[in-house]
Parts: sequence; C-alpha cells; structure tokens
Amino acid sequence: MDAGITLLDMFTRLGVAAGLALALVLGLERELRGKPAGLRSHMLVALGAASFLIVGLEILYATAEGDPSARIDPTRIVEGVIGGIGFLGAGSIIRSGTSVQGITTGASIWLAGAIGIAAGVRNFPLAGMVTLMALVIMVVLGGIERTLPHNRRRGGD
Repeated sequence: MDAGITLLDMFTRLGVAAGLALALVLGLERELRGKPAGLRSHMLVALGAASFLIVGLEILYATAEGDPSARIDPTRIVEGVIGGIGFLGAGSIIRSGTSVQGITTGASIWLAGAIGIAAGVRNFPLAGMVTLMALVIMVVLGGIERTLPHNRRRGGD
C-alpha cells in the first residue's frame, strides 16, 4: 500500500485538474461565448473535485496504515462531489418563458468535475481525452448546431 500522496504529486494532480489544458479549455470556451459559468468557474469545479478525491485517498492511506479494518470508500466521495457539482450545474440552467438556457454550461460544469476526479486519481490520459472530446462536442458540434434552422430563431446555448 502506498504511504500517501507526496506534495509534488498532489500539486501535479491539482494543476492538471485546474488548468493544464483541461478545465481551463472548457471554461475558456464558455467564457468566449459569454456564458454565466466561464473560465474561473470551470477551473474551480475541477480543482475542488480533485481536492476532495485527494483528501479521500489520503484518509484511505492513513486508515490502512493505522487500522486496516477502518476503511473508507473513495467512491462515496465521488458520489458526494457529483451531487454537489450537479447542484451547481442545475443552478446555471435558466428557464425564461418557453425557452431554456444554460444546459450546455451546466453539462460542462458537471464534466469539469469529472475531469477533476480523473486528475485526482492520477488518470491524466482519461482527463485529457475527456477534455478533448468535450471540446469537439462544444465547439465543432456547437457550430453545426447553431446553423440548424430551429436554432437560428432562439440562439442556442
């Protein structure tokens, strides 16, 4: 069993989660489109998600060394993080009359949390792939979506 996470490893995980081309990219895309949750919001969500997971892993390592029967389940931390991030994402969705705005921003906030969790467990390839795929979905498919006749009337998200 690993003795814990070194400070350098912790900093690397948090750095990848918050900005090294991951949540920063998604937040920048939202920022450039003038959406309510932009660069800082996405980076903070990813940083927070990674932080919660690192804390959980540290508790897991500490309990394994002291009392092997006193284990925690890191997946419960992931569940809590997902719930909290879902609340933030839901808050970015606005209903005005018959139109709903902010769904893509809400989804990207939720995804920033997933990127943070991936970085928190040191799965940098997964975090990078998720970011790249999300960027293609948000930019490329978003551009195609905006050209569709039904979106020209309402402006899209």
